[in-house]
Amino acid sequence: MPKGIVLASGSVHRRELLKNAGVDFTVRPCDLDERAIEAPLLGSGATAEDVASVLAEAKAVDVSKSHPDEIVIGADQTLALGDRVFHKPANMEEARRTLLSLSGETHTLNSAVVLVEKGVVTWRHVAVARITMRELDPAFIGRYLASVGSRALTSVGAYQIEREGVQLMEAIDGDYFTIIGLPILPLLKELRQRGEIDG
Repeated sequence: MPKGIVLASGSVHRRELLKNAGVDFTVRPCDLDERAIEAPLLGSGATAEDVASVLAEAKAVDVSKSHPDEIVIGADQTLALGDRVFHKPANMEEARRTLLSLSGETHTLNSAVVLVEKGVVTWRHVAVARITMRELDPAFIGRYLASVGSRALTSVGAYQIEREGVQLMEAIDGDYFTIIGLPILPLLKELRQRGEIDG
């Protein structure tokens, strides 16, 4: 018998992906200091993939405390350019600097998803996508940011591939769902195998 599914994320994009896939779930965003969790990982040899996985786990475990009889989905995404890990820009100037750094370069998006039951991780997956940005003229970056406004602050790369952000890109190696921030195909497969969704 299905246990009930909880999404431990406030992300509108992850919520829409699950909803559009026909999954019945509730949303319970966690309230953790992600930078505090991440701090000891940086410089320890942990990869950007590791960071995404640890953050996804921390979110799901936290929410699982108040939902012990349900399956909790935790998800997180990191963006890496070489050894540098990027976070969501705090303001438009940070968004501008992010796009200037990514211009003409290939960066990696690491999208982690975990399932937690009774505070224990029972499944995890990290999907990777690589995006090559075209050479971006600083004046174009300014016009782009003026056009998208505060939406630039809602994603780690200051872009949304499903909107105007696709104009920033030259090539993509990876699937759409990984870039959005939830590798939904392996997640749906796991939920089907558990009998949590109709298969």
